[in-house]
Amino acid sequence: MPQLAPMNWIFLFLLFWMTVFTVSIWLWWMNSKKYSFKSHKTSFKHSKKWPW
Repeated sequence: MPQLAPMNWIFLFLLFWMTVFTVSIWLWWMNSKKYSFKSHKTSFKHSKKWPW
């Protein structure tokens, strides 16, 4: 049993980091989508402000 305990801890650690990794990627993807929408809106505003 003492030999099995560290393996369980390593597995839990890897699982935790995998979840953190996936959540961070998902959040970054959502933020990038929001930023792209914002940039499009700002570009439209700039084009209206500066007709040239």
